[in-house]
Amino acid sequence: QVQLVESGGGLVQAGGSLRLSCAASGRTFSSYAMGWFRQAPGKEREFVAAISRSGGNAYYADSLKGRFTISRDNAKNTMYLQMNSLKPEDTAVYYCAAGYYIGNKETDYNYWGQGTQVTVSS
Repeated sequence: QVQLVESGGGLVQAGGSLRLSCAASGRTFSSYAMGWFRQAPGKEREFVAAISRSGGNAYYADSLKGRFTISRDNAKNTMYLQMNSLKPEDTAVYYCAAGYYIGNKETDYNYWGQGTQVTVSS
């Protein structure tokens, strides 16, 4: 089992940047593919990005390619999401998740963090 804690959320103006972190504890971090999802008010949770166990492969929601970058540091048991050129529609609670296989569906992941709020003002 692995425990996940997100951090780095906050309030930022449109066009700004934030870097989210997801710290993992428990079983070996490098055993898990990792993902980021987000849920905006009144909407379903949606896929943002995913990264393979080694960090060698990354996948993104089509609408976010070029603005968001996912990465991981297995030595630090931490995953990151660099978010640039933020827009008000990026406002959401961002969740990190761990699973045995990389994917873009919630059901691909077995463990979830509590989420961190990102608010982008116009």
